Amino acid sequence: MSVASITARIAEIQGQLALLAPPTTSYAGSVGGTTAATGTGTSTGTSTTASDFAAALGRATTAASPGLTVGSTTSGGTTGEQVVAKANEFLGMPYVWGGDDPSEGGLDCSGLVQHVYEQFGIDLPRVSADQARAGVAVPSLSQAQPGDLIAWDNSSRNNGADHIAIYIGGGKMIEAPRPGGHVQLVDVPSEPDYIRRVLPTGGGEVATPVADAAGVAGRVAGTTPYADLFAQAGARYGVDPSLLSAVAATESSYDPRAVSHAGAQGLMQLMPGTAQGLGVTDPFDPAQAVDGAARLLHDLLGRFGRTDLALAAYNAGPGAVLRYDGIPPYAETQNYVRKVLAHLEGSAA
Repeated sequence: MSVASITARIAEIQGQLALLAPPTTSYAGSVGGTTAATGTGTSTGTSTTASDFAAALGRATTAASPGLTVGSTTSGGTTGEQVVAKANEFLGMPYVWGGDDPSEGGLDCSGLVQHVYEQFGIDLPRVSADQARAGVAVPSLSQAQPGDLIAWDNSSRNNGADHIAIYIGGGKMIEAPRPGGHVQLVDVPSEPDYIRRVLPTGGGEVATPVADAAGVAGRVAGTTPYADLFAQAGARYGVDPSLLSAVAATESSYDPRAVSHAGAQGLMQLMPGTAQGLGVTDPFDPAQAVDGAARLLHDLLGRFGRTDLALAAYNAGPGAVLRYDGIPPYAETQNYVRKVLAHLEGSAA
């Protein structure tokens, strides 16, 4: 697609949006002209009328980085403008923690992202930490395109991103900010910690996390035992390799032959039943053990949305975390979570 045809299509979309009335769906509250303290700092909400959105989109497309084709896809693919226009439909919707279905009254930040991309047949993980590992990395905001994901890591209690938004270009984004807030179009408050491109690239293929494996692998020191296994499994399942390394250090001190008093086996201390359920035929084989643990942690992070809760479930089981609605009051589990997080923080220092 030529630059001229893209420009013409953008103008057409802008014209169509400008003719629309303001959103008619009745959502509680108003986001027009308000100031909202988001998870990434203080942002000023903009008007949610279609004409204002069209103007913002126009400014965004003219500010797109030179050398990057906005919404570059093959014929029939999804463009950044289509994603942004879809996200615009939810402006004003209430923020609801855990919300991922607008028909149920609200969305949270990752629910908004997941739902918008689902409309185009693009499946993303449920939580922001995993979404911020999807696709391929974009080096800086100056190279971001409409439809890219931008995310921030604001809390030392969590591993990875805890707030995510959809970039519309021109230094603006659409986000579901916080409890009590609404989906809004605001200025990007600071350089994101993560910028990910999940839309199809010029070849029409959706970007995959494996394409960014080199960047993920760099997060584990080369001197770490089994660093290559952690990097490979981390890229395969979207789990931070340094988290896998921290679990191995805590569980077995990197000893692939370790056996606990309870019967947990190998580098990642998998119980025989757990190993079998993960398809690990030999938990004493480091490659199988790390692969199984990465798959398990991926599932637990997606289920609980927080690293500390995922670690508690890894140690005590998901049922215990659900029963106590948090880290169980077991001294062993609480000490375990603290040790793994301490290893994790040490690896990031």
